[in-house]
Amino acid sequence: MIKEILQQLTPLDARIAALRGDPADDSMTDITVHAAELAELSAQEDAILAGVGALTAEDRVFLARHPERPHIDEIVDTLFTDFFEQCGDRQCKEDPAILGGVAMFHGMPVTVIGHRKGTTLEENMGCNFGMPGPEGYRKALRLMKQAEKFGRPIITFIDTPGAYPGKDAEERGQGEAIARNLMEMSGLTVPVIAVVTGEGSSGGALALGVANHILMLENAVYSVLSPEGFASILWKDASRSGEACEIMKLTAQDLYRDGIVEQVIPEPVGGAQRCHRALFESMDAALRTHLRELCRMNGKALADQRYQKFRQIGEMRKA
Repeated sequence: MIKEILQQLTPLDARIAALRGDPADDSMTDITVHAAELAELSAQEDAILAGVGALTAEDRVFLARHPERPHIDEIVDTLFTDFFEQCGDRQCKEDPAILGGVAMFHGMPVTVIGHRKGTTLEENMGCNFGMPGPEGYRKALRLMKQAEKFGRPIITFIDTPGAYPGKDAEERGQGEAIARNLMEMSGLTVPVIAVVTGEGSSGGALALGVANHILMLENAVYSVLSPEGFASILWKDASRSGEACEIMKLTAQDLYRDGIVEQVIPEPVGGAQRCHRALFESMDAALRTHLRELCRMNGKALADQRYQKFRQIGEMRKA
């Protein structure tokens, strides 16, 4: 499994980071020694990564949940310029589990919205581990309607284990907020692109996913619920989640074959966390291509295409 391979790489990664983090030595001999050791360590890593074969669905779920995958903050900082964050749902409060605002993408004004998890335990707790409440979805919808008013394309980034299921969230209208997003996104008259960057589960993901084009990173997953939840419901045994991963057809490759997603964005061998820079280059190229295509369509055509896309999902195919 990919988990064991990444465990083999951990001490090598740590040593490489330590060597690269050392201040420059005045001694040419020391620099040469470091360069030689770095080359040897890189060769060892390449040899280990060469053993990565075809990944199972369970492997891809593991990678989709990897804590060092790029998160929305880094994506925004790298792919966009002049980002201006907008906060609050204008009804209750601010929800840090959703990041949204206006930005520039290669000279084009766009609205960017995504699930936010954080990178440290403190940030994770502050963002409720990427599980938004109703305020987060109402904030997202407010920004989408604003984007429609000013003719800005919308780009969403999906990475959540699901909407927050707490009693207080339900009391404040969690189900209604998600349902309203689904309805309103269906009729938006501006281009909408959704990118599944990690784990996209349940209505908490779909509330940002009613898009003209859906893109997925190679090791992202997108499903009606988590494999553990699926196994608990079907077999009353969450430990069978690995078996559930295969049955659920939740990988980017499965969804591309079924026509649900338009493109699978390649990741570095071993997962997106291995090289953020390479991943961002692929994401940037994919977004430019799909935006160029969708911006040629008028408002009615965009809404009609989005509606038909989702109406066709799940239709029985003729033999």
